[in-house]
Amino acid sequence: MRLTWGRVLAWAVLWFFVLATVLPFYWMLRTALSDNHALAAQSFSLLPADLTLGPFERVFGLATPEEALAEGGSGASLDFWLYLRNSLVVATAVTVGQVLFSSMAAYAFARLRWPGRDAWFAVFLGALLVPPIFTSLPNFLTVKSLGLLNTLPGIMLPSLFMTPFAIFFMRQFFLGIPREIDEAAMIDGAKPWRIFFRIVLPISAAPVTTLGILTFVTTWNDYFWPLLVGQTEQSKVLTVALGVFRSQTPQGAPDWAGLMAASLVAALPVMVLYAVFGRRVINSIGFSGIK
Repeated sequence: MRLTWGRVLAWAVLWFFVLATVLPFYWMLRTALSDNHALAAQSFSLLPADLTLGPFERVFGLATPEEALAEGGSGASLDFWLYLRNSLVVATAVTVGQVLFSSMAAYAFARLRWPGRDAWFAVFLGALLVPPIFTSLPNFLTVKSLGLLNTLPGIMLPSLFMTPFAIFFMRQFFLGIPREIDEAAMIDGAKPWRIFFRIVLPISAAPVTTLGILTFVTTWNDYFWPLLVGQTEQSKVLTVALGVFRSQTPQGAPDWAGLMAASLVAALPVMVLYAVFGRRVINSIGFSGIK
């Protein structure tokens, strides 16, 4: 390849955005490996301030309160494994439920013929224009009337079955599957349920996987709704617990090293998912017709 000014400029812009994306993660790691007392004195250093694994020990409950306070930690307790379990349960359940039921609804809108199908889909798609904050109060009142406050099912319920985006995403892919496949299956005596589970769903493995990843990441990172519904220790997810951990600082300044260590560990599952399935996400969005 010839080296031209345009190519040099393109690579420079690309590396700028790469560094801008990676730098926050590196700074998180650098802070997580630092001693809290030394962070203020070495705030502009690119290397960890007094390299230590103490913040990770505090996160995993391996350090006593006295040891945490000695290293500039807050001394507050963080039941990391409980909150991690809650986040995994909520994210996994929502992902499985939303992928299954959204795919079924998308199949009905894309492959089945029934009166008013397109009109109902247009009305249903209008829900994408409604900001989630507007539905928080009705959802909260519904969860409260069902007696599900401070429970994991209460956190899962609003997004457990489907979302407008998930149905739109899957419908776009289903529309691209040749109808001759359905017709051939019907000639062999297959009903819509069998066609969906035995033919359409296996063909759609790539977008199903992508929708699952996007749903898992969105649910894993959700903060406002779990904070609104889950107030007890047994119902807190990891994102809410990190916010509480930041505020429980008896020394006046947050335990930044411990907070960054916990945030880094909490982000690892999402980073691994994107590292493994990132190419599939991009390809499936292209196949779905989303611009």
